[in-house]
Amino acid sequence: MNRPVERVLTELPPVPVKVPEASGMHGEPSRVEPMIRFDGIAKTYDTKEGSVRSLDPVSLDVAPGEFVSIVGPSGCGKSTLLKIAAGLLPATEGRLIVNGKPVDGPPDDIGMVFQSAVLLAWRDILSNIMLQIEVRKLDRATYLPRAKALIEMAGLTDFAHKLPWQLSGGMQQRAAICRALVHDPKILLMDEPFGALDAMTREKMNLELQRIWLSTGKTVLLITHSIPEAVFLSDRVVVMSERPGSIAAIYDVKLPRPRGLDVMGDPAFARLTRQIRSHFYAQGNLDE
Repeated sequence: MNRPVERVLTELPPVPVKVPEASGMHGEPSRVEPMIRFDGIAKTYDTKEGSVRSLDPVSLDVAPGEFVSIVGPSGCGKSTLLKIAAGLLPATEGRLIVNGKPVDGPPDDIGMVFQSAVLLAWRDILSNIMLQIEVRKLDRATYLPRAKALIEMAGLTDFAHKLPWQLSGGMQQRAAICRALVHDPKILLMDEPFGALDAMTREKMNLELQRIWLSTGKTVLLITHSIPEAVFLSDRVVVMSERPGSIAAIYDVKLPRPRGLDVMGDPAFARLTRQIRSHFYAQGNLDE
């Protein structure tokens, strides 16, 4: 498997580099130091009615430059796990290791894309992207060229000075991805970023995300309700059980890259999506 891992500053090279292959089997450690390590991560919420267990212990390694998707029934703790990875929510049990360091707050090496673009209506697209730099109190002159390069890579050059309402939903999400990448994090966390888009726009965004990932070499952890989307984009697909969530299975995706939409007609693609679906039919439907 070929995965890019070079950290990119203002240059965004179009050709990925080769890296060692991760094992991809049931969360076993890869042959390289993991970029993300969930080590027995569990979460319990205290409510007026008592304790609610959201996550049973989850252990998973994600290799540098790897694209991993997580699918599972609604309420199984997918988004909770992502928030823990982002340092936005503390785990009740276990350890989170990011880039070799224990995490007890939001790491600098993470960018996050949410279900909606969350762009400020009074700022143009470039200013929305640069907001990440302002909030982190980074040097504007250093990161402005990178913001412009990301805008160009995302096909938004002609819209850099447009307001969000002047862009389509897909274009707004592309801008949100640029904002998440502008401070040059090693990791991109995505919480169902394309769920509100129509089917055609969603397919285009899958192609765009793959292209951006191949160009930047980031480690990506994606939460999605769409099994075809997970298989299309990922190196591995993690299947979670019903609440309290735990890892039920992990599937390697060995389809060659870059992938076009025609790969969805490949028998191997169809076979893998059927296998993942059948896993849910045995215990309850996947919420797609």
